[in-house]
Amino acid sequence: MTEPIEAFPLAWPAGRPRSNRRENARFATSFAKARDKCRNEIALLGGSGVIVSTNMPLKRDGFPYAGAMSKLDDTGVAVYFTYKKRQMCFACDRWRSVADNMHAISLTIGALRGVARWGTGDMMEAAFTGFAALPPPGDTVGRSWRDILEMPAGDVDIDDARAQYRRLASFKHPDKAGGSHAAMAALNDAWRQAQEALK
Repeated sequence: MTEPIEAFPLAWPAGRPRSNRRENARFATSFAKARDKCRNEIALLGGSGVIVSTNMPLKRDGFPYAGAMSKLDDTGVAVYFTYKKRQMCFACDRWRSVADNMHAISLTIGALRGVARWGTGDMMEAAFTGFAALPPPGDTVGRSWRDILEMPAGDVDIDDARAQYRRLASFKHPDKAGGSHAAMAALNDAWRQAQEALK
C-alpha cells in the first residue's frame, strides 16, 4: 500500500480543530523515546504503516534534524496508521513540545488497547470511529490528482509529483496564510493517488 501522508510538513487531519492554548507537560520524554513508544503501541494494537507527521524538517534518513524541536512554532503531531484495513489518525497539539504531543498519543492508544484487553472490545471499535482519517472534502470530487497537483499534461514521474506536492504544501498548509485544512486534505489525497498511479 502506498503511503498517502508525508512526514513533513505536518499533515493535520481535515476537520480536526487545533488547540488554542498549549501547556507544559510533565512526561519527561525525548522525541526518540516518544516515537518508539508510539510505534510500539500501534504494533501491539495490530496497526501497521505508521507515519508520524510533524513540522520537524527531516534528514535524508527520515529522522529529524538535531535541535529542530526547539525552533518550532507548531508542535502538533499527527500519527497515521492502518488498523483493520482503515486509515486512522491520532493528532495532538495540546502540549508545547513535539515529544510530549507524541507521548500523549501513545498513552491514548495504550488506553484503547486496555479497553480491548478488559473485554469491552465493542467500545474500542466505537471509539475508533472518531479517529478514522476523513476523506478529502467534496470540492475535489471529479478532479484528477493531476489537476489538484497542477501537473502539466504529458509524462510525469513520481519525483515531479513529489516536488509539486511539496511546493503546494508550503502554502496550502493550514498554518500558512491562505492555507486551510480542506486544501491540505485535498492535496494529501491527490498525492496518494499520484503515488498509486506512478508506482
